[in-house]
Amino acid sequence: MSNTFDESTLASVEAKLAATDRLLETSYPGDTGARQPVHTVYVPGDKFTVGLPDAWGSNALAAAGNAAGLAKLAAKLNLAEPERLGDLVAAKLASEPIEDLRLDFEDGYGNRTDAEEDAAVLAAADSVSAAVAAGKAPACIGIRFKCFEAPTRARGIRTLDLFISRLVANGPLPEGLRLTLPKVTTVDQVQAMVFLAEKLEEAHGLEAGRIRFEVQVETPQVIIAADGTHPVAQLIHAGKGRVSSLHYGTYDYSASLGVAAGYQSMEHPVADFAKDVMQVAVAGTGVELSDGSTNIIPAGDPENIAAAWELHARLVSRHLARGIYQGWDMHENQLVTRYLATFAFFREGLQAAGTRLRNYVHQINSAIMDEPATARALARYIHRGVACGAVTADEVTELAQITLPELEAIALNRSHA
Repeated sequence: MSNTFDESTLASVEAKLAATDRLLETSYPGDTGARQPVHTVYVPGDKFTVGLPDAWGSNALAAAGNAAGLAKLAAKLNLAEPERLGDLVAAKLASEPIEDLRLDFEDGYGNRTDAEEDAAVLAAADSVSAAVAAGKAPACIGIRFKCFEAPTRARGIRTLDLFISRLVANGPLPEGLRLTLPKVTTVDQVQAMVFLAEKLEEAHGLEAGRIRFEVQVETPQVIIAADGTHPVAQLIHAGKGRVSSLHYGTYDYSASLGVAAGYQSMEHPVADFAKDVMQVAVAGTGVELSDGSTNIIPAGDPENIAAAWELHARLVSRHLARGIYQGWDMHENQLVTRYLATFAFFREGLQAAGTRLRNYVHQINSAIMDEPATARALARYIHRGVACGAVTADEVTELAQITLPELEAIALNRSHA
């Protein structure tokens, strides 16, 4: 009995699918394995000091009433393990209060004279370099410059140039350098940013591809263009590997669709639609995704603080449950509920995820038969929890009976020696 398909048949199929193979390999490489911060903190570009992260952490911890107060708040928010959460979050606020910091020279800075902004940018670069040298900088740090629309284009480009040039003059670029390109409307604007990044690398002798950037999604045109296409997906691939993340801009986007100010929110239907499109766009690309911010700040009288904390915790939990693992924080007191809600998310499913991963790795019979893709998802969930401090190495060893390197190998689909 002869086979219907011979070697020439297979060769024909290989030829037909060669382009698909190249597309999947180059455009959809999967998770990079890089640590994704759980948030991005925004401060005006001229307000950053070396001591700012520690001050934010101390002030947030004091506002919550230290570990005991954090535990009480966790209980009030109906979060599991309130005492444990209080201890873990208190430790986080003391050791790493800010994971990602953006010095804002766009909306948070405003329009000032060129001389004033030039001086502020150079001072900001010096402060960042000093913080890095002192070991006081967050893991990720950088600036948001003005957008590439005609009125602000030249100013934004000049700020970018001054900041990078000053950093290079001070020493190596920070490992966790983050640059944010706001109010992107077209793929052409991303291609312009790629051109500028290449010019900066050439001018300063930097490795090709060293300068990457985030794209802020704040306009409806980047979600659906006039021709019906989705530029937000196209720009990732037009970025030539330089687009590191997509960030949703809550208020500019909502306003551009005519949503009244009182209804603009991270959970408005227009926000969910935009983020759904963004989430599909980044899938498999290795590009990160971040939700936006809430302008309801936990400050002022105790009642307002309590209500704002409750809202923020709910919004953080909501985007985590939707598979968006990052958001924005605009005030030091938001660190309290950022970490309470985030740590609770990674701990609430820890027992089940650890047990299922143990059964999968050690081939233990159980009521659930997990496949490799599900095992990777379980491991990635735990891996994210470890990275931010919600889960300890001892808990991984006890529950899953594997080491952290083994956990990472499964999470990122890599072999472990």
